[in-house]
Amino acid sequence: QVQLVESGGGLVQAGGSLRLSCAASGSINSIDVMVWYRQAPGKQRELVASITNDGSANYADSVKGRFTISRDNAKNTMYLQMNSLKPEDTAVYYCRCNIRQSSTLLYAYWGQGTQVTVSS
Repeated sequence: QVQLVESGGGLVQAGGSLRLSCAASGSINSIDVMVWYRQAPGKQRELVASITNDGSANYADSVKGRFTISRDNAKNTMYLQMNSLKPEDTAVYYCRCNIRQSSTLLYAYWGQGTQVTVSS
């Protein structure tokens, strides 16, 4: 059994910063890719940022230059540093990890989400 737990969300004023964390625990052979998504009220879930094993990162255009994704493989944890936050960044942020549990088993796991609210 593998679990993902997000933390670091909260209420912040426009222009402020937050740092989100996603920690994976359980039976883990390796984590191939780690991804942040978000879902705002009344909108579809969207991909925010992703990072591979070797640190290659990709970002949605809406957050490029403001957000930074990183990971600590020794701790099975990834982070999302969010700077210059805007009200339109308000959403529930979810982490997803593709976790290899054996040579033949690869599953995608989701966290429960953490609320980020940016006031104007």
